[in-house]
Amino acid sequence: MPTFSRRQLVVLVLLTLIWGLNWPIMKFGVADLPPLTFRTISFWIALPILVQVLRAQGVGFAVPRSFWPRLLVLTLTNMVAWHALMIVAIPMLSSGRAAILGYTMPIFSAVIGSFFYGDRLSARAWGGVAAAAIGVVLLLWNEMQLLGGSTLGVALMLASAAAWALGVQQLRRSQVPVALLTLSFWMVALTCVAMTMLAVVLEHRHWHWPGAGTWGAIAYNGVLVLGFAQVAWFYLARTLPPVASTLSVMMIPVIGVFTGAWWLGEVLRWQDWSAVGLMVLAIVSVLWPPRR
Repeated sequence: MPTFSRRQLVVLVLLTLIWGLNWPIMKFGVADLPPLTFRTISFWIALPILVQVLRAQGVGFAVPRSFWPRLLVLTLTNMVAWHALMIVAIPMLSSGRAAILGYTMPIFSAVIGSFFYGDRLSARAWGGVAAAAIGVVLLLWNEMQLLGGSTLGVALMLASAAAWALGVQQLRRSQVPVALLTLSFWMVALTCVAMTMLAVVLEHRHWHWPGAGTWGAIAYNGVLVLGFAQVAWFYLARTLPPVASTLSVMMIPVIGVFTGAWWLGEVLRWQDWSAVGLMVLAIVSVLWPPRR
């Protein structure tokens, strides 16, 4: 298992906090705006931020023509499928449980990497995957009856997690010869176009001017979640093995569950507390330095 550098740990902590707090924020935002529209506006806010970052860093925008097909595939799995399916599922689920289902991604990623890409995972890595899987089951324990009436939401969230997991594996192995910021910009730009088309076709009849609180949720998503954390995630996904980059963010759904409980008044039970311990164990399994 890899040893994290100080920079990677700082990026990981910031990413965990920003994404973890965002689950109840997204739930709040889509209560006012149609979900695809909410996410699309956030993307359009993030895009000029990335443009300014590229200019400030002196990074070019050009991508060699022969690599555009690969860039399109990476965008489809890492961005379009994940963001579109996830945001549509959120109104059908509680914010905390949506976060838990979304972060079955590390389990999908480990399985995909092992069976389709020939990754050899250590016993400790598989132990982390197992701990994360048990934690997910525990956190869903009290929601089974409720989720039975939200089958579509569950299916959409799991499909988005599986698509994201596949994207992580592809991103790790991608050989697009451009800077990470350039890659991030074009993936966000292409997703802007795809999400705009989906929002126009599926939700234009429900458009209205959002309230002040919803604008705050949109700004949080546009500036922090997509403008910063999305690039931070690509950095971790490209510089770490897939199982390390995925399991290392398993604290995000834990933050989502407890933030949702504090904000939305959801009751926490022993399953939630037990799952916290298992998520921490999953994180330790990839963060703890190997024996020399």
